[in-house]
Amino acid sequence: MHPLRILAALCLVAVTACSGPNRIGAVPRGLADQATVLDIPNARFWADTQGPDLIKEAMDALARERATLGVTGPASSMPPANFLSLSGGSDNGAFGAGLLVGWTAAGTRPSFKIVTGVSTGALIAPLAFLGPDYDPQLRDVYTAIKPRDIFESRGLLLALFYDALNTTDPLYRLISRYADEKLLAAVAREYAKGRLLLIGTTNLDMQRPVIWNMGAIASSGKPGALELFRKVLLASAAVPGAFPAVMFDVEINGRHYQEMHVDGGAVMQTFLIPPQVGVLVDMRGQQHVRERHAYVIRNGRLDPEWADTQRSLLSITGRAISTMIHYSGYNDIVRIYGTSLRDGVDFNLAYIGSDFATKHTDMFETSYMRALFDYGYRQARSGYPWHKTPPVYSQPDGEERLLAQTPPSAPE
Repeated sequence: MHPLRILAALCLVAVTACSGPNRIGAVPRGLADQATVLDIPNARFWADTQGPDLIKEAMDALARERATLGVTGPASSMPPANFLSLSGGSDNGAFGAGLLVGWTAAGTRPSFKIVTGVSTGALIAPLAFLGPDYDPQLRDVYTAIKPRDIFESRGLLLALFYDALNTTDPLYRLISRYADEKLLAAVAREYAKGRLLLIGTTNLDMQRPVIWNMGAIASSGKPGALELFRKVLLASAAVPGAFPAVMFDVEINGRHYQEMHVDGGAVMQTFLIPPQVGVLVDMRGQQHVRERHAYVIRNGRLDPEWADTQRSLLSITGRAISTMIHYSGYNDIVRIYGTSLRDGVDFNLAYIGSDFATKHTDMFETSYMRALFDYGYRQARSGYPWHKTPPVYSQPDGEERLLAQTPPSAPE
């Protein structure tokens, strides 16, 4: 092709790119708490301020659970409540998927009253929430996919005029393959029994964490509920820069706006119960005391990974960002551990150990994910040795040291 024609084609691509992606106006400052999606009042909560609303949702769920079980006595007469928290970690989600499937094979996997997920953990969460019947889908998603099943590259030229280097149309199709009407109905049934499925995203306009109440969405009966369910999962995994942000249409007093959401890991890579909840409610008090167990699956390592960092701008910047992400995830684990101790919740932690030596050069490399899935599966199948503390609390000889589980004084 003649050079002038090539130049003209490139200019045409650039002009076309400059016209894309647009958005409806963001929610104005000060009106964020009034925005609703599909007119579902409890579809989502601000993780940083809506402790009272989350408590009400939890109390309503408890009432549904009591009705389902036929329990009328004190909280202590309720069966143990098990919580599952699934972290982000991209293709390292194969570890959590393998661990859950192996846990089923061991015959000791409990049903979870609350399941939370962020990023890749959000993709695992609905299948984990619905139990062992969905293990085949978990295995398929994390051992049979390839990079082309997750994203398509736009190419650098187009990416400069868009919102991300890649599109996630393939990931949306993958999500849609298993998050179908049948799964939505199953989530709604479990929500009616008092169980909660919670997914984390980041509202980028507001710089705030959002917790989506997936059971409320599933049971809403709204025509757009299934699409919203899928979009929340996509948004939770939308790594900024690599994947496009997900836009949510919201309404305030009849006026329409759009919220921009990205990967929940931009704020928190793992969450269980917002710390504010345990401050507002005495979880150890007679009214609420109950046996509780928290299982936190960190889809990643907690030990530092050595690298020969080159003395260059991109190498140093990239290494620094990966280090910040690593310790952000570590700090999330420490936070959950601290709140679990405060609230009298038995803490259990799983993560990729230093004994897993398989390396990968490309994201979502099938051979790597299969090896990691098998690693998690084998450990759980033989009885996973859940860690009772984050490694930072271990003694020099490796023995885990529990902090004193003395609850703080109740607020006046």
